[in-house]
Amino acid sequence: MFRFICLSVFVLGAAVTAKPVRSDRGLVEGLATADNAITVFRGIPYAAPPVGDLRWRPPKPALPWKGVLKADHFSRSCMQAAASSLGPWTEEYMDQNERSEDCLYLNVWTGGTSGKRPVFLWIHGGAFDQGSTSVALYNGEALARKGIVVVTINYRLGAFGFFAHPELTLESGTHSSGNYGLLDAVAALRWVKANIAAFGGDPDRVTIAGQSAGASAVHALLASPLAKGLFHAAIAQSGSRLGNRQRPLLDAEKDGVRFQEAKRAGSLKELRAMPVYLLMAPVEGTAFRWGPVVDGALLPESVAAIFEQGKQNDVATLTGWCADEGSADAKYGKSTPEEFERFARRLAGDLADEFLKMYPASTPGPSQIESARAQVMVSTLLWARQRAAHSKTAVYAYLWDHPLPGPKRDIYGAFHSSELPYMFNSLARVKRPWTPADSAMAEKTTSYWANFVKTGNPNGDGLPEWPALDVSKPVTMELGERFEVRPIADSARVQLFEKILARPASPAGR
Repeated sequence: MFRFICLSVFVLGAAVTAKPVRSDRGLVEGLATADNAITVFRGIPYAAPPVGDLRWRPPKPALPWKGVLKADHFSRSCMQAAASSLGPWTEEYMDQNERSEDCLYLNVWTGGTSGKRPVFLWIHGGAFDQGSTSVALYNGEALARKGIVVVTINYRLGAFGFFAHPELTLESGTHSSGNYGLLDAVAALRWVKANIAAFGGDPDRVTIAGQSAGASAVHALLASPLAKGLFHAAIAQSGSRLGNRQRPLLDAEKDGVRFQEAKRAGSLKELRAMPVYLLMAPVEGTAFRWGPVVDGALLPESVAAIFEQGKQNDVATLTGWCADEGSADAKYGKSTPEEFERFARRLAGDLADEFLKMYPASTPGPSQIESARAQVMVSTLLWARQRAAHSKTAVYAYLWDHPLPGPKRDIYGAFHSSELPYMFNSLARVKRPWTPADSAMAEKTTSYWANFVKTGNPNGDGLPEWPALDVSKPVTMELGERFEVRPIADSARVQLFEKILARPASPAGR
């Protein structure tokens, strides 16, 4: 039932077999580091393989096994197309693994099976159609050495994870469909609740965390009644801002019918029986974008509406952005004056003249970059203000502004996901010309994240003070180039973006 492949994984020091741990499905044997400080368990099934008749159904419990499961290598990644371009992301950011529908596995790094350490559960990014726990920089060892248990999960992606259809809705029993990847995350949290104590973790101190699409998944779980009581803090990296980014169920079902027609399947039964390679094959002239759905069950309403009503899972939240989120776009910082003015008038409408005084079209490159940075941070500030109306817990906000070293540093800057090697302190697993200064940044960043997992507050001995966000003051924590409080922007620019983002038709964030 549980089939694995061996991967070449960069390991610091030789690993040795550790004493088996008893999960609720059977014994699991991991590998300890050479100094015996950390044990990693790779490829533990947290749900049954979602294949055959279980395709497009909520995850079912994993079947028990006899003997000892050797959790010494990653499972296959969930089904996804091969990445067509690396852009600013080196191969260590990308999934290099084999793929399969049989992919609902997780990994655990722990400092020991006794004790009750706080738990960090990581949900990878990738636009809900890419990514894997086997990505090199998601190694949890350094975080685990800070006294927490690290869990990383695979979840269904693309059409396998977010396909909605009227027939699926009808058969569901909850009149819902489309959020199978998010239901996988809930199942992983339930696995943690039932099993993490055996791995030295505390099921009553769980932080969910994710970046990009993973951050969107975190927000969905914050809003979901199905996740109530399963976590106690949240980290959302590159994902907290104004705006509704979940599709209504009816719209998602229409896309599902279009998908069925594009695949020339006469029924849902035919789609379920269709080979993976046919489901994955692109259809000329037809494109589909998959993601969370307001399905009436996992998400009874949009995330924004649930927060506005104070019905969210109210937990302390750490969140922020990279300074150059949009730098993968070839036009980032390279607009012509005419292009930037058109953009300004489309964005700001009757406020365009005021916008262009602050961000002149005569210097379109710097104006584009500076305005994008201010816009996304003000959007986060406004998101935090809306949240504060129905929340009693703190928000800790940051801006990561350190460009990764390497030959394209000046092109991409602090690009989307550039904080990840520092946050995981996985520099040794990413092939870049790191310096001692980078190592020092990673040590501080990992400490902030581990402290937050432990206490809901990132502060600790030896670290610059990181204040909770005061929604009446436009300041945030700068991470990277410096570790200190900094303004989001000057007050005039903040007020401008407050007005722009309050316009019903204006885009929120980039």
